[in-house]
Amino acid sequence: MKRHRFLSIHISVFLMCFNLHMKGQELLTLEEAVQVALENNYEIRLATNDLKIDETSVSPGLAGMLPRVVASATKNNSTQNISQVRSDGTLRELDNARNNNLNYGVNLDWTIFDGLSMFARYDQLKELEKLGEAELQSTILNRVSDVMNVYFDLVQQQQQLIALDSSLVISQQRVELADNRFSIGKASKLEVLNAQVDLNTDRTLYIRQNELFANTKIRLNEILARDTKIDFKVEDEMLISENLLLADLERLAQEQNPELQMQLINKRIAELELKEIKGNRFPVISANTGYNFSESENSLGFTTQNNAQGWNYGFTASIDIFNGSNQNRNEKIAKIQLENSTIAIEQQTQTLKSQLASAFQTYLSNMSLIELETNNEEIAKENLDITLAKYRIGTIPTIEFRTAQLNYINAQLRLSNAKYEAKLSEIALKQLAGNLSL
Repeated sequence: MKRHRFLSIHISVFLMCFNLHMKGQELLTLEEAVQVALENNYEIRLATNDLKIDETSVSPGLAGMLPRVVASATKNNSTQNISQVRSDGTLRELDNARNNNLNYGVNLDWTIFDGLSMFARYDQLKELEKLGEAELQSTILNRVSDVMNVYFDLVQQQQQLIALDSSLVISQQRVELADNRFSIGKASKLEVLNAQVDLNTDRTLYIRQNELFANTKIRLNEILARDTKIDFKVEDEMLISENLLLADLERLAQEQNPELQMQLINKRIAELELKEIKGNRFPVISANTGYNFSESENSLGFTTQNNAQGWNYGFTASIDIFNGSNQNRNEKIAKIQLENSTIAIEQQTQTLKSQLASAFQTYLSNMSLIELETNNEEIAKENLDITLAKYRIGTIPTIEFRTAQLNYINAQLRLSNAKYEAKLSEIALKQLAGNLSL
C-alpha cells in the first residue's frame, strides 16, 4: 500500500501544479477551435468568396438570354474651304464652310434563338455554382481535419508531458534514495552518479517535449488565423468512436465526399458544353429595334439643314455553312472530354474505396493497440511499484529499477500514441465520408 501511495502522491502533486499553471490560460475546446477556424481561416474565407462569385455569375444576362440596350450619341463637326462645280457649269466656292452632324438614340439587340446554346450556358453557370459549393465543402473538411489533428496532437503531448513529469518525480526520488544510501555506506558513489545522469536525461526529454508542445500551439493558432502568441490549454482526453462500420462509411462517401461530387458535377458541365457546341449547327436569329435622332447642317449644298427622328426595327438570321470543319472538330473534342469526365468519376470512386479500406484497417489496428497498451500500462505500473519497493530496501540494483521505470513511462507514451493514432484514423475516415462531425 505504501509503495502505491508514493507514486500516486507525487503524480497528484504534479497534476496540482500543472493545473495551477494552466489556470491562467483559456480552455480552448475542440468545438471552439473549429468555430474560430470556420470564421478566420484564410483558405476557407477565400473559398467562400469564390463561391460568392459563382453565385453572382448565375444570371440569364451572363448566359446571353437577355437583350442588350445601348444608348449612343455621335457628333461630328468640320470647317472646310469648298469649291463646287455643278452640272450646269456653275462654280460655287465658300471658305470656312461649316458642316455639323448629330446622331443620337437608343437601340436594342436581342438574340432570340441560337440553337438553345444560351440555355445550356445558363445551366452551366448553375453547375459551376454547385462546383463552388463542393470546393468550399472540401476546403472546410480539410481545414477542420487539420484543426482536429493538431488539437488532438496537443492532447496527446499534454498527456506525454504528464507521463514524463511523473518520470522526473521518480528519478528525483531515486537520487534522494541513492544519496541517503551513500551517506550511510550502503551504496557507492557510482550509484548516485548514475541516478543523477538518469534524472538529467529525463529533464532533457521533458524540456524537448515541452518545446514541441509550445510549437504545436503556435501551429494551431496559425491554422485558426489568430495571434500565434495566444496561450491556451486543451482538453485532457480524446474520445474515440468505437462503432465505425466500413459499409456505412462507403455509403456516406458515395453521397457526400466532396471530391467525388466535384467529378460528378464536372461530368454534367461537360454534357452541357457538348450541348452548347451542338447548338452552333442551328441558325442564330436576332431582333433589333431603336429610336434615333439625327441633325445635320451644311453651309453649302442643296440642303443646308436636315432633321430626322423615328423608329427602326428588323431582324438578322445567320448560319454557318462551312467554318473549316471546326464544328465537327469541336464536337469530337467535347465528346472526348465527356468521356474523360466519366473515367475520372470511376477513378475517384475506386480511389475513394481504396482509401476508405486502408484507413479502416488502420483504425481497427489502432483500436486493438489501445486495448493491448492499456493492459501493458497496468502491468508496467504494477511492476514499477514492486521494483520501487525493492529498490528502497536495497534488494535490487539500480539498473533493474531504471528498466522498470522506463518500461512504465514507455508504456504510458505508447498508450497515448495509440489513442492519438486511432483518433487520426477516425478523423480520416469521417473526412473521406464527407461527414466530419465533432
